[in-house]
Parts: sequence; structure tokens; C-alpha cells
Amino acid sequence: MAVLTAPKPVQRGLGSLRSNPSAPWRHVDLTIIGCVMSITVLGSVMVYSATRGSDPEAIDSSFLGRQILFVGLGIAVAAFTAWFDYRRLRDFAMIGYVAVVLSLLVVISPLGTESKGTQAWFQLGSFQLQPSEFAKLILIVTVASVLAQFGGDIDLARLAGVLTLIGIPLVLILLQPDLGTALVFVSIMMGMLLVGGAHVRHIVVLTLVGLIAVIGILNSGVLEDYQTDRLTTFLNQDEDLQTSTYNLNQSKIAIGAGGFTGQGLFEGSQTRLGIVPEQHTDFIFTAVGEELGFIGAGTILILFSIIGFRIWRTAQLARDPLGTFICVGILSMLVFQVFQNIGMTMGIMPITGIPLPFMSYGGSNTLMAFAAIGLVLNVHMRRFS
Repeated sequence: MAVLTAPKPVQRGLGSLRSNPSAPWRHVDLTIIGCVMSITVLGSVMVYSATRGSDPEAIDSSFLGRQILFVGLGIAVAAFTAWFDYRRLRDFAMIGYVAVVLSLLVVISPLGTESKGTQAWFQLGSFQLQPSEFAKLILIVTVASVLAQFGGDIDLARLAGVLTLIGIPLVLILLQPDLGTALVFVSIMMGMLLVGGAHVRHIVVLTLVGLIAVIGILNSGVLEDYQTDRLTTFLNQDEDLQTSTYNLNQSKIAIGAGGFTGQGLFEGSQTRLGIVPEQHTDFIFTAVGEELGFIGAGTILILFSIIGFRIWRTAQLARDPLGTFICVGILSMLVFQVFQNIGMTMGIMPITGIPLPFMSYGGSNTLMAFAAIGLVLNVHMRRFS
């Protein structure tokens, strides 16, 4: 007579997690986390250096306090975006896209707040929310979801659909006007289309159209005169040193003054005296160059390079096309922002309002950068599940 035995209970505790080699927590990319946190900590120190003031009896630490708050929130956002299975995002991609388009419409209405000729923020008490920052990441997820369905085959009709998805928020950002953020959108588009299967001739035509569009915008009167001057000063760096090229001139002086080893932490004369305009935001790299020299600046570039390599590796190892395209979009965004921001401080790129990820002071850009890294970690963690 057969003896019936009860089935063994399924282990669902910590032991089962430890025995599961595909568990997401086993595949966290600690290299990316280490590099991001190293840049973030150094960025917070540089923000403090650039905003503490020159009077040792009246040190201002308010900017540092707010930046630490932004970083703390950013870490929480990164943890959430890493925990939430990225494959479920395709179900909400269009909802997020519509929400972003509506927010970009509202921000250019009387409900938005203007600063320095650009109406791109919502004023929420003492905090300014910039919808275009979050639009970058939501656009990446939306376009990645669409490209994943194409299977690497992008004909003219599909290309037109993708361009429409990107073009709507892009036009709204140009109406703010914010040419710098618009260029980030273009870099995201080009990177994702190139990997997504667009024909080379399409990329060439889009590049030519983009160049013509930029030239047209600069000569159309859409931008204020000072905005146009700021974007074109890198072409005439020896003219108007006290007016249109003042920012660039002071930026190069600060970086050059650092030499090989720098003037020392909190000892940079340009930084301590607040001579470089917007140093804690767009020009934060000048504080690194002046106080930590070539060694500090080179270290930052190496850390960003490692992050870029790990994102590209994650794109290659991704379990599905959606994960690959998300990583490619984030990589395109970060590489362009780093190159553009650092390049403009040295006079090889036009001066735009693009922050340096994880370093520049600001809430919206900090949260967006951490959310982006959280998504990359998400893809890396789930490449076996």
C-alpha cells in the first residue's frame, strides 16, 4: 500500500532568497553606486565651498544643507526606481508622457515662474520644480517602450512616430525658451534612434535639420539678446571680456589657477570671493579645477567615465530590448550633459543652463539624476530574472 506523504513546504524566507542566484539584490552594481556617491559627496563639498562666503566669521551653510536634503531625497528615489521592476514601466509610459506634456504646457502659462529670461519652473514655497528635468527620464522610458516593439526595424513611418513623441515636449521646452535642455532631448533622441535601428541616412538628415534649426533659433529673435550672446561667446572669447564673455573668462581663470594640484580645499581665490557667476550650479566644475587642480578634475572625469562604461555594459547585458534602450537613453543624456557642462567651463562648448549631474546645486536635476541611475541599477539587477 502506497504511503502518501505531504509535499515539502516551499521555503520562502531569507534562506530561499540566499539560494536563488537570480535574486535581484544579488546583482546590484556596486561600482556605479560607489562612483555616483563619490561624485555626489565631492559635489556637495564644492557647493559649500562656492557658497560659504569669504567672511570666516559668517559662514553660510544654507546651500549645503539644502543640497544634502536633495541628495537624501535623490537616494530614496534611486532606491525606489531600482526596486520597482522596470518592465512594468511600459504599462505606465504613456500616462507619464501625457502628464509631462501637460506640465510643460502649464509651466509656460501664468502659473509658471520665470527666472533669467526662461519660464521653466513651478515655485513651490522655497523650492523650484523644473518639469523639463523629469521630462527627460519619462521621455526615455516612453521612447524605449516604443522602440522595443519595433524589434530593430525602423522605417520612415515608425521614425515619424518616434520624432513626434520627442518633438511635442521639445517644442514646449523651446517655448520657455530653454535651448540647453532642448539639446539634451536631441542627444537622447539621436542615441536611442542610432541603437534602435534607424538608418544612417535618417541620422544624417536629422543632424543637418538640427543644425539648421539651432542656427534659425539663434537668429529668430525667440531668445533674448543676452541669451544669444551667452550661447555664442565661445566663438569670440577675446571680445567684451567685461560683458558677454565675462562668465567664460572668469571660468577659465579659475580652472587655470588650480594648476596640477589645486590651491587647496576652500582656498581658491575665485571661488572664495564668489567671482565666478553661478558657480554652485552651472559652473561647479570651476571650483573643482581651482581648488583641487588637474588631479581633482581628472578624478571627476574618470569617475564619470566609469559610470558611462558601466551603463553601456548594462545595456549590453540587459535581458530585453526595453532595458537596453532605457540604458542607452540614460547614457546619451548623461554623456552629453557632462561633456556640455565641463566643455562650456573651458570654452569649447556654448554656455547653456545644463547642470553637471550629481554635482551642481539644485533639487530637480539631483532627483532626476538619481532616478536615472536607479533605473540603470534596476536593469542590471534583473538581467537574470
